[in-house]
Amino acid sequence: MIRYLIIDDEHIAHKIIMEYCDMLPNMQLQKNCYSALEALQYLNGHTVDLIFLDLNMPKLKGFDFLKTLSTPPKIIVTTAYSEFALEGYELNIVDYLLKPFSFERFLKAVNKMIPPLVNEHSKNHTEKTNERIFLRSSKKHTQVTIDSILYIEAAGNYTKVITRHDQITVREKISDVILSLPKGHFLQVHKSFAVAIKHIKSVEGNRIFIGEHIIPIGKMYKLNVNKLFD
Repeated sequence: MIRYLIIDDEHIAHKIIMEYCDMLPNMQLQKNCYSALEALQYLNGHTVDLIFLDLNMPKLKGFDFLKTLSTPPKIIVTTAYSEFALEGYELNIVDYLLKPFSFERFLKAVNKMIPPLVNEHSKNHTEKTNERIFLRSSKKHTQVTIDSILYIEAAGNYTKVITRHDQITVREKISDVILSLPKGHFLQVHKSFAVAIKHIKSVEGNRIFIGEHIIPIGKMYKLNVNKLFD
């Protein structure tokens, strides 16, 4: 469960973020704060995993508030001002959302902070295969473990994500889906295919066998596959 806090002086901003979070599993609102000072008071006695933080607020600005926290939680900035993005990333924020932002953009931001949260509760695990990611299929949002993904396949402007027990079609290009997956666990072997390295059963000629699935190896990606044998 991801416990989150909203800090924004605009009620409509709270409404939008809450509606977006309600569309996702495992998101639990802890408090609506309409000023940074109110948030400081709350955090004195409570902990959260994630803060959605506005920047332009009265009395205490967003980044000034952030600098007062000795051990800040994950931060996703939500603001109408683009000029402070560099400062935000220097403060190690997860993402910087410019208002108004779409649900798709919001989802990408939330996906970025899911792996660190999982790792905090799984410090003895050296691999990241227990991480989870939200995938949007039509109006449905499915959370899957990285470990369950066998391979992904491009289908025009869509991408098919094939897991052990299911197939999920998301409205994203394969390049964007690959970027959302942990590095080192997936290998692009064709312009239209990327495979989970741990699920490769065998490689024969220009074909990869994963369970009952046969994945082609593109000529331009043969070198990527050969590196597996080095």
